[in-house]
Amino acid sequence: MKADLTWLDDPQTFRINQLPAHSDHRGYASVEEATAQHSSLVQSLDGTWQFAFAPDPVHRFEGFYRPDYDRSAFDRLTVPGHIELAGYGQIQYINTAYPWEGHHYRRPAYSMGADQPEKGMFSTDPQNTVGAYVKHFTLNPALVNQRVSIEFDGVEQAMFLWLNGQFVGYAEDSFSRSEFDLTPYLQAGQNLLAVEVFKHSTAAFLEDQDMFRFSGIFRSVRLVAKPALHVEDLTIRAGLDDAFQTGDLKVRLQLTAASQLSGTATAQLLTADGQEVWATEQPAASTLDLAAAIDHVHLWDHHDPYLYQLRITLKDVAGQVVEVVPYPVGFRRIELKDKVMCLNGQRLILNGVNRHEWDAHRGRAVTMADMTRDLQTFHDNHINAVRTCHYPDQDAWYYLCDQQGIYMMAENNLETHGTWQKMGAVEPSYNVPGSLPQWQLAVLDRAKSNYEMFKNHPAVLFWSLGNESYAGDDIAAMDAFYHHADPTRLTHYEGVCRNRVYEDRISDMESMMYDPPRAIEDYLKNDPQKPFVNCEYMHDMGNSLGGMASYDALIDQYPMYQGGFIWDFIDQALWVKDEVTGQPVLRYGGDFDDRHSDYEFSGDGLLFADRTPKPALQEVDYYYGQHD
Repeated sequence: MKADLTWLDDPQTFRINQLPAHSDHRGYASVEEATAQHSSLVQSLDGTWQFAFAPDPVHRFEGFYRPDYDRSAFDRLTVPGHIELAGYGQIQYINTAYPWEGHHYRRPAYSMGADQPEKGMFSTDPQNTVGAYVKHFTLNPALVNQRVSIEFDGVEQAMFLWLNGQFVGYAEDSFSRSEFDLTPYLQAGQNLLAVEVFKHSTAAFLEDQDMFRFSGIFRSVRLVAKPALHVEDLTIRAGLDDAFQTGDLKVRLQLTAASQLSGTATAQLLTADGQEVWATEQPAASTLDLAAAIDHVHLWDHHDPYLYQLRITLKDVAGQVVEVVPYPVGFRRIELKDKVMCLNGQRLILNGVNRHEWDAHRGRAVTMADMTRDLQTFHDNHINAVRTCHYPDQDAWYYLCDQQGIYMMAENNLETHGTWQKMGAVEPSYNVPGSLPQWQLAVLDRAKSNYEMFKNHPAVLFWSLGNESYAGDDIAAMDAFYHHADPTRLTHYEGVCRNRVYEDRISDMESMMYDPPRAIEDYLKNDPQKPFVNCEYMHDMGNSLGGMASYDALIDQYPMYQGGFIWDFIDQALWVKDEVTGQPVLRYGGDFDDRHSDYEFSGDGLLFADRTPKPALQEVDYYYGQHD
C-alpha cells in the first residue's frame, strides 16, 4: 500500500495499518526492572529530529522519506514539541470558529467523488502546513530479534509514517496514542524513520477545542519490544460487594506470541507494602480470565487513595521470565443510588476544575514537573476532581491522579463547536457529527481509544463523550459503546441539552454550562431524573469568580446537586520577549498577529500561565474546603 493524500479529505479514513487500541500497561524484562520502573524493552525516540517545513501540501518535500533523498538542508527540531513554537507557521488562538473560516467555505460531511466540490479540501489547502520529520536510530540490544512497535503519544493532526523508505501507516486523532508494527520493515544497523505531519485533515472538524491551534509531534515517541510471549491487553475490574468489605477482582489477559502460545502466566495482587494477598498461575492462552475475592479490602478514594499492585509474570516453557507487567489497582464503586452519584456508598461531591494541558514555554507539550505542580495546587486548594478538557491527556497524568486520589472525568478528543454554533447563534442546519453516517466510525474510534487506554485507572469515574458537539445518533452511539464496554462507570455529555430528543439515550447525569444557581434549583425542585453536574461553571476570566457561595449553598440543600468543574484551571498564554523592553512577557490570543482570533479569551484560568495563582483561587480554596 502507498500513502494517499486524499485520506486527508475523507472522514471515513482515519487509521491505516494502526494496531488496535489497548490498555496503557508497560512491559518489563524482569521484576527488578518493574520495581525500578525502567524497561529495557522500551527505547525512547525523543530528542533531536531532522525537520523541514512546508507552507502547504503543494510545496511539501515529496519523497523525503526515501533513504537516498538529500536532506542536507533540513533543520533540527526537538520532539516532543509544537512546530509553531519552533518558529514555523502561524500561532493562532480560536475559541469556537474553525481556522479556515473567512478564507474557505467548507460544509461537511460529504462522500468522496468527482461530483463533490469539497474533494481535495485539505490535500490541496494553501493553509495546510506540513512538517517533514526524520529520525535515524539503531535498535537497542534488548529490542533486537523481537517484534517491535512504535508508539506516538500525540501527533497533531494527521500523520503518515515510513520506515526505511517503506510506507507503514496513517493516523488521525491528535490526542490518542497511535501504534504501528515496525517488525516487517526493520533492518540490521541504522534505520530511517520518517513522519509527515499535516496540520489539517477532516479530523479538524472533530478537534475544534477552545485552544491554540498547533501542529507536530508534541508528545513522546518510543519503540517497544514485544517478547516471544507478550501481554497485548489487560483489563482490570476492581469492584466491591454491597457491604463494601470484600473486593471483587476480575482480570482479563489477552496474550500474543511470536510462534505458538506456550509457557505460563502468573498473576499476583500485592498490598501497598508488597505483601501478597492473592496469586494464581495458569498455562498461557490467548485469553485468560482470572477472578478473586479480596477480604477486608482497603478502599480507594480522594482522602485515602490506596493502591494495590497487580503483577503479571509471563514465563516460557523453560521457566524463564520473558515479561513482567505491573499495574496499580484501586478498589472502589461508582454508581447511581436513588438518582444520586455515590462513591463507595457515599454521596459524591465534585470540587472540580477543567484542565487543559499547558505550559507557557512548551504549549501542550507538558512535563512531569508541570503535572506534579498542578496536583500540589489541587491539594492546597481542596480540588478533588478534574475534567480532561477536551481530549485525553498524557497517560502519566492518569497514574498521578490514581496515586493522589483525584477523581477524573476522562474526555474523548471531540469538539465540533463551530459546526452548530455560528456567529454566536445555535444554528445546527448542519453539525458534526450529528447523525451523519460519514462521521460515526471516526467518533466511535475515538471513544474506543479513550476507553481502552485508560480503562484500568481507578481515578476515572466518568467517561465523557466530548464537548460542545450538539447531539445526534453518533453521540448516542458513543454513549451506547461506553455502557456496553464498561458498565462499572457513568457517562457524561452536556450537549444533550441542545437536543432533548436524546436525553434518554445520552449521559447518566444532567450536565450544564454556566447555568445560574436559580436555574439549577428550578431543575432540582421539579422531579429531576438525573443528578446535576456543572461541567463548566464560574468562568474565571479576569476577576469573575464572584458568586461561588450561591453554587456552594446548593450542595447542602439538594443531594442530587453534585458540584462541578470550574472553567478553567490555567491561562493559555506563552512567554515571548517584549519587542521594546526585551523582557519576557506573557502573550495571549491575538498577540501573535493571529487573525481571526478570540484574543484574551484564552486567559480564564485560576492560575496565570506561569502557574502563579490568581486571587480567585482563594475563593475556590475557601468554598471547596467546605465540602472536601
